[in-house]
Amino acid sequence: MVTMLDVARCAGVSKSTVSRVLNNKNVVREEIKALVYKAIAETGYRPNLLAQQLATQKTSMIGLVITNEVYNGPFFSTLVYNAAKFCEQHDHRLIFADGKHSADEEINAIDFLVRMKCAGVMVYARHTPHAELEKIINESPMPVMILNQRLSVCPDRNIFIDHYRGGEIVMDYLLSQGHTHIAWIGGKMPSPSNTARQQAWRDNVHPDCAALVAQGDWSMESGYQAALTLIDGAAPFTAILAANDDMALGAIKALKDRGLRVPQDISVAGFDNAKIGHYFSPSLTTLDTPIEQMIQCAVEQIVGLSPDRPAQGLTGTLVIRDSVGPVPVLMPN
Repeated sequence: MVTMLDVARCAGVSKSTVSRVLNNKNVVREEIKALVYKAIAETGYRPNLLAQQLATQKTSMIGLVITNEVYNGPFFSTLVYNAAKFCEQHDHRLIFADGKHSADEEINAIDFLVRMKCAGVMVYARHTPHAELEKIINESPMPVMILNQRLSVCPDRNIFIDHYRGGEIVMDYLLSQGHTHIAWIGGKMPSPSNTARQQAWRDNVHPDCAALVAQGDWSMESGYQAALTLIDGAAPFTAILAANDDMALGAIKALKDRGLRVPQDISVAGFDNAKIGHYFSPSLTTLDTPIEQMIQCAVEQIVGLSPDRPAQGLTGTLVIRDSVGPVPVLMPN
């Protein structure tokens, strides 16, 4: 492997001179720089860019920590795609660290990216308590932005989505269609988004529907099984609201398999506006969650653009499609 010393010998200069050229120091004369660049071309030397950046205490990387419970599904791909897109727009590279399954592992992943001298770190935590996240923010030498959670102590270091308001928006639409007996399919816990969305459902649904709850794990299969549980239960319902689109689509498949029509017999809605919902039959009514805006705000905070940010959480937009219709009218015998 070609080293910096090999370049120095080829150029007839010291190793420190090569280092100054590579670090764009203005103290090196132009003719010496030309010799060094010529030697680099002749030897095929490839600088260790990470080592250079660590030496200067600055990198062009932005870190992202996500617990791997979020990996499976469209939410994760949308999150990572937008993180990479906005990092690239601001001439930074996205670097990813796995938060695995616990608070300790999430904290270790954050610490790893901080020690890598990232320009900043975005954290989508599932297990780390707010008090510990606030401590990390206060002690970190670079910006640490907490995604999708509201921190009362560090409001300038978190970008969160108001999932309760999003739940209200979907519930308002279902209620406007005459649905009062609405079943709920929940996602895997712990999850701030699931908790807030389920609370919005609970606060707006008919009091008799408290038992219309089935548990999923965010996957289509779990939505399918949860819908079968609801269908086989004793309590009647005219609509299903699932905590994400994958489970909603699984529920639609279960309803069809039991001979029920969507939305003529049962309406179904979800959250997150996964692309597959547009092409499914019937196409899925859902809440378009502002993941892109959340990531954009976080990246711009890290790179120092200080964008205008909403004082409250970001809210989603209802996407009305074919899976929700008016409550069915029972014909007299």
